Amino acid sequence: MIYLDTHVVVWLYAGLTNKFSETAGTLINDHELFISPIVRLELAYLHEIERVTADSDAIIADLSQRIGLQVYDKNFNSIINLALAMSWTRDPFDRLIVANAAVHDDILLSKDINILTHYTFARW
Repeated sequence: MIYLDTHVVVWLYAGLTNKFSETAGTLINDHELFISPIVRLELAYLHEIERVTADSDAIIADLSQRIGLQVYDKNFNSIINLALAMSWTRDPFDRLIVANAAVHDDILLSKDINILTHYTFARW
């Protein structure tokens, strides 16, 4: 199982697979795909500010149908406990998305250089 960062979800929804590295493409094809519930919130935010055209539930429903994407619901308090220690970013979405993956040291697929630098199990 791997987790997807928000931009990965947006690119998959838009069919922009050319944006993925070879490693990213392989990980997507070879693993069950999950997102943190926080990705749903960030997608809603991006829709509200008109950076994405579809709402978060439409994006997730579409990707669930097409590629089996699932929202993983872990204990929120354990996620917050990990996020509190992530002082390397001021972005609350990044903190919570990384913390969600970090609860069980799961892979997080992200192109974000800050995440790749600071989260041991981030891949691109």
